[in-house]
Amino acid sequence: MEFKRYSRKIKMKEEKIMEEIGSKEKNTWCPGCPNFSLLFAFKKAIAELINEKKIEKEKIAIVTGIGCHGKIHNYLNLSSINALHGRVLPILYGIKIANPSLKAIGFAGDADAYNEGIEHLIHAARYNFDITYIVHNNQTLALTTGQPTATSQKGISTKVLKESVKENPLNPIKLMLSLNTSFIARGFALEIEHLKDIFKQAILHKGFSFVEVLQPCIIHNDTREFIRKKIYKIDPGNFEDAWKKAEEWDYGYENNNKKIPIGIFYVSRQETFEEKYMK
Repeated sequence: MEFKRYSRKIKMKEEKIMEEIGSKEKNTWCPGCPNFSLLFAFKKAIAELINEKKIEKEKIAIVTGIGCHGKIHNYLNLSSINALHGRVLPILYGIKIANPSLKAIGFAGDADAYNEGIEHLIHAARYNFDITYIVHNNQTLALTTGQPTATSQKGISTKVLKESVKENPLNPIKLMLSLNTSFIARGFALEIEHLKDIFKQAILHKGFSFVEVLQPCIIHNDTREFIRKKIYKIDPGNFEDAWKKAEEWDYGYENNNKKIPIGIFYVSRQETFEEKYMK
């Protein structure tokens, strides 16, 4: 009975923190958008970390890009900046250089991260800034009616293309592994508890934390059912294991035999940018 009362007390405290870090802004995402689940998982992760006294609310700094994902800064009662398209990471660099004690967390869309901002992503991994980068990947430019991005599946047709996409999609997990990124994970927006745990570990990790969230667009690229049927959860392994897992799915939807691993692929402790240059 004592344990139950204690657990209930913790839950009530976390719910109060979640309410405090949520804003009163009217949410304008499409009803049913998986972004709602992603936002809930993030708020739950932050509330638990605050309640566990592992981070402080006043020391969290959020940066978002342009697109549907970018509205997330309106729905969080946390210090935040809405950056230019593809420029989330340079703002995060500046925040950490100006005040290394802050928990700097960025949100980007797949076009933000893998098209306009891909050069920043490559160098963030190289420098190993102590920041967390969360990519909402729906494999389309949803806010501007469905243009393809670097991860759009081969064969997809959109309103703005006369022909379907003929290029193979980028595999961001393999890209991050090739750069020896110190924390690499993939989650699914509709697996809320699992995603919450990934967020917590990413935020606490010392170094560059890359978290891709499969977040299907229910209007322009609704892949929810395929992903639900194909996902399975993994634990971090060595580099070779992580690479094999990364190759299991090529971001396409034509092969029903392929499985989609979600979870933490790889973690390593490496010297951070701040440790190298800001001693």
